Amino acid sequence: MKRSGKIFTTAMLAIALVLPSVGVSANAGNDNGDEKFRVLVDSANQKNLKNAKQQYGTHREFAGEGFTTDMNEKQFNALQKNKNITVEKVPELEIATATDQPEAKFSAMAASQSAPWGIKAIYNNSSITKTSGGAGVNIAVLDTGVNSNHPDLRNNLEQCKDFTVGSTFTNNSCTDRQGHGTHVAGTALADGGTGNGVYGVAPDADLWAYKVLGDDGSGYADDIAAAIRHAADQASALNTKVVINMSLGSSGESSLITNAVNYAYNKGVLVIAAAGNSGWRQGTIGYPGALVNAVAVAALENTIQNGTYRVADFSSRGYNRTDGDYVIQKGDVEVSAPGAAVYSTWYDGGYATISGTSMASPHTAGLAAKIWAQYPSASNVDVRGELQYRAYENDIVSGSGAGYGDDYASGFGFATVQ
Repeated sequence: MKRSGKIFTTAMLAIALVLPSVGVSANAGNDNGDEKFRVLVDSANQKNLKNAKQQYGTHREFAGEGFTTDMNEKQFNALQKNKNITVEKVPELEIATATDQPEAKFSAMAASQSAPWGIKAIYNNSSITKTSGGAGVNIAVLDTGVNSNHPDLRNNLEQCKDFTVGSTFTNNSCTDRQGHGTHVAGTALADGGTGNGVYGVAPDADLWAYKVLGDDGSGYADDIAAAIRHAADQASALNTKVVINMSLGSSGESSLITNAVNYAYNKGVLVIAAAGNSGWRQGTIGYPGALVNAVAVAALENTIQNGTYRVADFSSRGYNRTDGDYVIQKGDVEVSAPGAAVYSTWYDGGYATISGTSMASPHTAGLAAKIWAQYPSASNVDVRGELQYRAYENDIVSGSGAGYGDDYASGFGFATVQ
């Protein structure tokens, strides 16, 4: 059913939100216990906290949550014995791809791929060659960085910042040496370059490229949390609309990221995240997609079965006990989007095909930007409700765990352009 006019809000679908746990442990250290890793240190006693900062040094400070620093296993074990100090390892998060390497790389644009299959699917138009929309909305891609000189992305780039070095960030630096972040950005908002490139979902949106992951595709939760908070603060300071895309995850929750996502959501930012690639078993949604205030996106394949696209086997699943309630609970998938064999921009200036919920998430982030541009008076909660409603209208019934209505594989369904 096609609609026009007033945007549908979350309340119209009676939707609430909460989700599951995913996180990778921090490096444990070598046999000698000398290898350093990141930890979060806190104390109710400010004097103790100050002394700890002086002794160990500070990487990042989080008001009310303590500070992070690097230490070895011996130091960590010793600090754990201090009853006046709380200390915990800061988890690492990784890119959410289904394979370690791209399925294919291309040095030049493939003419048939100006609008890849995922773009055609989300626009529900098999003959589309160009896209539009997203003007006035910023998509913050928290990832491995972005090739700021890529012809299909350079016109969109508004902010370029590196959170992986130093205690704050490095401005005008977001070099991507891994490829993942450039690929994700292209799916969300590539503008076709000079007309011979690839198009993303919302090519008129602005790109905030925040490098939070290293060249190996992994990064610490405190750096990611700092970037989330910075994006939220920028949204307020610049009085602008921001969609955060995080195509990354871990199997365990980080309090730093949870608090940062809640902070951003409460400041009017919409947070979109990959569901994870630990399917097809139940209860495998990763963090931050598992959080109450983040939209978890599952991956669809370019395969029509039972009249709909198919949820990929690798895509993480929620719990079937919550099927059919149209309420996002802890561990649920929220919506689905194309995520298998997705063609997009690459860090070397060319193009590549990759699979994963990492690729599904930016399809939804781009759609959110496109919707927000169309309804500029809407709140982040309204836009989220619209995504859910559009997914509700476009059921996915193919793939393990998929079925009519709200299911644990595809969530509400596939949200598309209308």
